[in-house]
Amino acid sequence: MINSSTMRPTVGQCRAGIRSTAVTSQRTSLGLLARHIRPLYRPSQKWIEQRKPIPSQLTALIPYRNESSVPPPASEYIPPVTPLPYADLTIGVVRETYLTEKRVALTPANAALLLKKGFKRVLVERGAGTAAQFTDTAYEKAGVTLGEMKTVWTESDILLKVRAPSFEGSVSEVDRLREGATLVSFLYPAQNRALVDKLASRGTTALAMDMIPRISRAQVFDALSCFVGCGSFWENDDSSDDGSGIPPCKVLVIGAGVAGLSAIGQAKRMGAIVRGFDTRSAAREQVQSLGGEFIEVEIEEDGSGGGGYAKVMSKEFIEAEMKLFLEQCREVDIVITTALIPGKPAPKLITEEMISAMKPGSIIVDLAAENGGNCVKTIPGQLVEHNGVKIIGSSAQSYTDLPSRLATQSSTLYSNNITKFLLSMTPEDKKFGVDLKDEVVRGSIVTYKGDIVPTAPRPAPPPTRPRPAQPLPDAAAAALAITPWQKTTREVATVTGGMGLAVALGKATGPLFMGNVFTAALAGLIGYRTVWGVAPALHSPLMSVTNAISGEE
Repeated sequence: MINSSTMRPTVGQCRAGIRSTAVTSQRTSLGLLARHIRPLYRPSQKWIEQRKPIPSQLTALIPYRNESSVPPPASEYIPPVTPLPYADLTIGVVRETYLTEKRVALTPANAALLLKKGFKRVLVERGAGTAAQFTDTAYEKAGVTLGEMKTVWTESDILLKVRAPSFEGSVSEVDRLREGATLVSFLYPAQNRALVDKLASRGTTALAMDMIPRISRAQVFDALSCFVGCGSFWENDDSSDDGSGIPPCKVLVIGAGVAGLSAIGQAKRMGAIVRGFDTRSAAREQVQSLGGEFIEVEIEEDGSGGGGYAKVMSKEFIEAEMKLFLEQCREVDIVITTALIPGKPAPKLITEEMISAMKPGSIIVDLAAENGGNCVKTIPGQLVEHNGVKIIGSSAQSYTDLPSRLATQSSTLYSNNITKFLLSMTPEDKKFGVDLKDEVVRGSIVTYKGDIVPTAPRPAPPPTRPRPAQPLPDAAAAALAITPWQKTTREVATVTGGMGLAVALGKATGPLFMGNVFTAALAGLIGYRTVWGVAPALHSPLMSVTNAISGEE
């Protein structure tokens, strides 16, 4: 510290020195000023060094920021990958506790594959796969270690589930989860914020299978589409009572994703008249390739969003869309809705007015019921009848759990998805690591070691092909165009010439020859008109029937 009594003489000496040299040159004055100020600089510099804090581990790495500084966006923070050897990791699979859930997260075949890849062990709760027709004996033959519920929850480094763990009430599955473990499951974080907070408090790294982006590389991980596809196949089969091939009804499918296309194909195979709708322009060819009629609104707006999903449309588009749905509901017998928007509740597309406009006995199949439903009258888990119209999501036992009705098939699909997803997270050979630079991992991660990770921006949709511009008629083509009078004159001349030729041939050859000529011409005209109106794919079957009728097999 500097003594004030010491500073006063020094300052006084400085002032005296400056006054005594006032008559000297400017250069000499500056030199004397610097000479007298130098004694002040040294003790003050020593005092500043004494006030500097001792750098800690944090302050040595992160520069000080005042209150006005702007922190970097959370999306720019990418923690380093800490890969762990497969040989040190235990994968756990627990029994699903939801009332009607029959699926299991891992099948014996995929458990054997994970063990073959080098994981320490696969720990499965006893009876976890019984409802899906996977016995404990089958798991033991695959090399799996069977254990009790508490053992699986507390000893698993990576826990695999189908449904999100419960976190309320006396039986909280999240509280059973091992501190710092990795959870892979369906989570629906946008609707389950309290669950996300609870998982973060346990230091969990949570990956949501329902948030995997729809990109080419992630198709083998897309469990959501697989489950909804199973549901659409089963529900479409239940909705149509006629399997005779006679068109039983008109079907409207809203949403041409995996589930919607599956429903269109199934309904078309059963002979129904199918109409499909989607806000994405790329869905037109897919619907038409399955034999469905693609309907659209008059407003030109592409609904292709990031990651292969649809985006939220404009107000004008939604109004035109609702008008179109109202017109269709008056005509169709079955409406199947599959519309989902990632990170948000399912959009409401079927209003009460549309339901009232449908014919009595019609059916609405809401495959988005578990995510809020596309119909305003949908109640998850229940069958609702409004003005004679049945609104369903599944069977009378579980309207929101269609995949569980095909528990074996759904479990196999999900097990394949989740196994390939785990094996893809391999920054180094035979090591598991969560790399946020990976587009699939970044899109699906919810929490990372206890920190809630912001939702990743969805990948941009592929660019749409521009429509080819119609060539404008040039001046030469316009000059060669004939007028209506010229066209009529040519037609009259052609008909008159043909009739004159026929009369001349009749006079020259006789009635027998002319009869044969007219018969051949009539047969050729009928055959041409018949074949021309048939799709090219049916030409061979048509000729087979023709040959069979004429006796030329």
